[in-house]
Formats: sequence, structure tokens, C-alpha cells
Amino acid sequence: MISRGHGRAPRGARTVRRRVVSIASCGALVGTLTTGCWAEPSAMPAVRDFLIAWEVGNYPAAAKRTVGADREKVSDALGQVRAQLDAASLRLALGVPGQDTAVKAIDKKGDEADARFSVKVDLGENGQPWTYTGLLHLRRQGGKWKVVWDPSIINPKLKPGQRLAVLTEVPKRAPIRDNQGRSLLREVWAYNVGVYPGRLANQQRTLDGLARQTRIDGGRRLDSERLLGRVRSAPPQQFLPLLTLQVPDHNSLIQRLRQIDGLHFEPVKVPIDPMYAPELIGSLGPATADTLQQVGAPYQPGDTIGVSGVQLLQQRRLAGTPTVRVVAQDSTGKNTEELRSWPGQPPQDVRTTLEPTMQRRADNALAGLPVTGSMVAVRPSTGEVLAVSNHLTSGKNLAFEGRYPPGMTFGIVSAEALFSQAGMNQSTETTCPGTVTVGGLTFTNKARPAGGFASHYAYSCKTTLAQLGGKLSAQTLMAEASRLGLGKDWGLSVPAFTGSVPAPANDGEKAATMVGEGKVQVSPLAMALVAAAAQNGTWKAPYVLKDLSKAGQVPPTNLQPESISSLKKVLSRSIRTGLATPARVSGDVVGVAALPAVNEGGQTREISWFVGSRGDLAFAVALEGHVSAARVAATFLRGVPSGTRGTP
Repeated sequence: MISRGHGRAPRGARTVRRRVVSIASCGALVGTLTTGCWAEPSAMPAVRDFLIAWEVGNYPAAAKRTVGADREKVSDALGQVRAQLDAASLRLALGVPGQDTAVKAIDKKGDEADARFSVKVDLGENGQPWTYTGLLHLRRQGGKWKVVWDPSIINPKLKPGQRLAVLTEVPKRAPIRDNQGRSLLREVWAYNVGVYPGRLANQQRTLDGLARQTRIDGGRRLDSERLLGRVRSAPPQQFLPLLTLQVPDHNSLIQRLRQIDGLHFEPVKVPIDPMYAPELIGSLGPATADTLQQVGAPYQPGDTIGVSGVQLLQQRRLAGTPTVRVVAQDSTGKNTEELRSWPGQPPQDVRTTLEPTMQRRADNALAGLPVTGSMVAVRPSTGEVLAVSNHLTSGKNLAFEGRYPPGMTFGIVSAEALFSQAGMNQSTETTCPGTVTVGGLTFTNKARPAGGFASHYAYSCKTTLAQLGGKLSAQTLMAEASRLGLGKDWGLSVPAFTGSVPAPANDGEKAATMVGEGKVQVSPLAMALVAAAAQNGTWKAPYVLKDLSKAGQVPPTNLQPESISSLKKVLSRSIRTGLATPARVSGDVVGVAALPAVNEGGQTREISWFVGSRGDLAFAVALEGHVSAARVAATFLRGVPSGTRGTP
């Protein structure tokens, strides 16, 4: 669902605040609206009582203090000010800011007087407060002071036959770009659905119908009351877009809306559809109350704003802010005079690190799978995210935010800890029994003869790692996981799960952690970074938005060269045997595959992993089912030249 219009900020219970204006000591001053006030020779009580009645919304009482025009028309004119400005509040005060007393604001000459007063209009979602000085002319008739009515009382520049209106000029939204500077958004056909405010027979009915038919994000609707405020404040003869609907995606809704009297449809071609990585890039949609609370001022109902992904996170940068103008115009809308304006801020594009060729190859590798899957590719030397691919994830960016047990892929962390902290290397003699019990937990796998650690790890010997947990303290294991980025704050500018490695409470839990089971959880991005560190010898914080990441503030972690040398040999051996062999393609590929199980709601499902690297490219694949992630990795790698730096 896409919407479009002018900008305003969420305001919670703003609708109520529009209708209830509170001012200090109003009660006492309103009490002076009696015949006793008019016996005073001074014009001050008359001015004061008129302004207070106008401010608190007692327009008939204010009109009674006037002469020179039909009181009902005066009451209507005063009452329309808030609607024409869609104002949250209107505050009036006798005098001019900077004067010592209000008395100096009144210039009396016999039975004639002029009074100056200050006006402060809270334009709410339309922008900043509007302040100006107004002028009242008074005449004493029968001993009583009366305000001589003139439209200029509302604003000194307002002429007979004119009304106030608010114009908002929304700049063209800036694009989100790939690492080569090309836009990631394709243009698609859509309809701007909106109204001509002055042509609506019943504004409330039209907007209620629009809100009733338009259900967004699980049932949330547009706020018809706040839309009504926008329509009333807009120039009557100009088209006001309230919603943008993409075709053919929203054809059924478009057909329903065509049945609502007063709605107009203008075909447009707009760049709103992500060419790839839609779960990361996000989408545009109508500004409901929920989304307005997230993006803040100065956006308003009916605007096109980001509702997910980078489009939401970088809303203000991508959209800029609108230029707002308060104008006086005649009934035709052609003769317009600007009364006040507030310039907006220009949009700025957002540049990502996504490499289009790498992204297409990741998407192709997952395409056609019968199960949910996600994949991340990063550049080990820099931490740049080159590809983010999600398949059958219902719009979720599981590549960044998925939470899965890593299984034996976590063995990269465990092995690095054993090499750097326990004096082991890839050739250290180990055993791989069929069953081993540690701390009351039993681990099983196919038994293998005694041999080097690299061989047992290649064949996914959980019993090997479970036993070796005795060589490490829980604190040492957790510290090593942190050194490889798990559970750390990466300073990433988009949501991501960095992993969770809870402190083992006993030897059994520590053994489970060694083999990536128990309470350990990771995301594909987290494991791609682990593979990157194993390849590069240094863990670096990831980033996907250029110039907007805090990754540079996260210090890299240098690993011991001897440990990395052994780790590469272990991962190279793994690619030649066991679950990882389907990923063996040309080039110096290293990696590990795993198939841990997840128990959810009494049901067990498998997570198929491949985590590996080749040259200055590291990646992780996670599939929710018994499908070979290693084969998916091979499909991906066959499209990537050996020794690649992430370029075509």
C-alpha cells in the first residue's frame, strides 16, 4: 500500500487538542463578557473580550462584539480560521510582543480606536508556529465599544472574498542506490487517489469511505478525522493526493475506491518497487498513525512515507521535508498571496554497499527452493555487505534478523578458541566416538577412528568438540565468540541479530555450546562475518549503508596468525569431505556445512547451513528444511569468478 501527499508529524491525541484550546485565566476573563464591561470608557475590555471569545471558540459571543457585518457571517469567518489552517491551537493576546503593557496597544481618538494584538497559530503537522500582529478598529456606539468587522482582522493581508489555505510542496523522494550509484528502485504505474476539496459535496462522507475501504498493515486504517483537517486547509480548487496505489497489485482496492463519490484518480509512474533485496530496502506506504509515530515531524496523514526497511529508517533523509506556505486566495484559487512560508530541506539519496551482480547470483541460488531460505555475502577485507537475499520469508529480512542454532558451523568459533587458547592445531590427535556424555548431556554421531582434529571436524564429529570443551573455560569460550562478533553491537544502521551465546552453567551446557546447540543462536549475517574473520584474520564490523554506519567506531579484532592458518586448513578439509563437499567448486573454497535441529511447539525441523569463503568473499546460507545449503552455495559460487573482490 502506497500513499502520497504533504507532510506532518504524529501528535498522539492531536485530534482532541485541535478542538480543546486551553489558555491561562480564560475562565476569569470570559466572565467579563457581560453588559457591565461595555459601560467602561476604555476600549480595552471590548478588545479583550472579543479576543478571548475568538480564542476559546465562542464565535457567536465574539460576533456580538462587532458591528458593520452580519453577525452570523462574522461568527462563521472566525470559526473557519482553524479549519482553513488545520490549526492545533490559536492563541491571541492584546498588545504586541516587546511592549511593556497592553494599554500601549490601544490608540484611542474620541469615539474611534485602533488596537493591536498578537496571533500565534500552531500549524501542527503543517510545520512551525505562525506568529503575526493583527489590528482591530473599534467604534463607540451608544456608550459601548464595538469592533468594526473587516476580514483583515483575521490577518492584515486578508481581503474580502479571500480565505486562508496551507500549501505544502513535497520534494521528489531521493533514491536508494547500489554500490555503483544506480538506483535500486524501478518505476511502476500507480494511481494517485485524491480529492478536489472545493468540489466535495460532503467531505466527511468521502473521507470516511476512503478510510473504511483502505485497510493497511493488518487492518490499520487512515485517520479520516486528520485527513479531514488536511482537506479543509488545502486550496479548494487544487488536486490533493491522499493515497498512491500501485497497479496491478492494488487493482481490487482501486475498483472499490472508484465507487466513492468525490475521489479522483490520476495515473502516475513512480520509482517505488525495489529491484532486489526488498526486505532490506523496504517499501513505501500511507502515513497511518502508527507509522507517523515512528517517523516524527513533519509528515502527516496521506503522505507517502517509508513503512519498512531502509525506506522507513532513512525516511527524513530520503524524503527531505516539505516547504509549507500559508496563503490568502480567492474562491477560484488562482489569485494567491503568500502570507508566510517555511522552506523545507532537500532530500538526499542513500547509497548501499550492495553489489548488483553478486546480489543477482545470490537471488538465483535461492530461487525455486521449496523452503524458506536466506543468504548474506560480505567482503572480509572491509566488512561491506555485498548481497542480502531472502526467499519465502514473508517480507522478513531473515538474512540479517533470523535466529537459528548454528550447529557445527559454530565449530569455527570453538576451533579458533582451541587453537588460540588451548595450544591445539589442525593436526592435534583427537577421538570421535559414536556417543559421549558430558555433564549429563549425551552427544552422538557416526564413530570414526582416532585421527587429526581437522579430519574429525570435517566429518562433523560432535563428540570430538563436546569432549574438547574440557580444555576451555566457559569464560574463554564466550570471549572468543565475542572476538568473532557474536553478541556485539556492530553499529549497523539497520536491524540485525548479532547472535546470542549465553554463559554455560555447567560442563554439559558448555559442550552443547561447543557444537552450536543448546541456547546458542545466530543469524546468517553473524556467521558470514565469522567466516570472513576466518578468511581475513581480522573480524570487522559490517556495514550496508555508506556514510550512515557506525561500523567505523567498532574496533576490528585481530586474530592470531597461527590460529587462522590452522583454521583455514580445517575449513579446507571440511569442503573436501562430509556435508560440505557439494560446495566444492573451482577456486580456493573453504567452509563448513551443518544440519542442526530446532524444536518449536513440539515439532522438530532442520536448519541446513553452509558457512564459507573464497578469496575476498565470505557468505552464509541458512535454509529451513532438509535441503543442501552446500549445493546452494555451489550454485552461488559458480557465478562468481575465482579470486573475486565482489565485482562482476
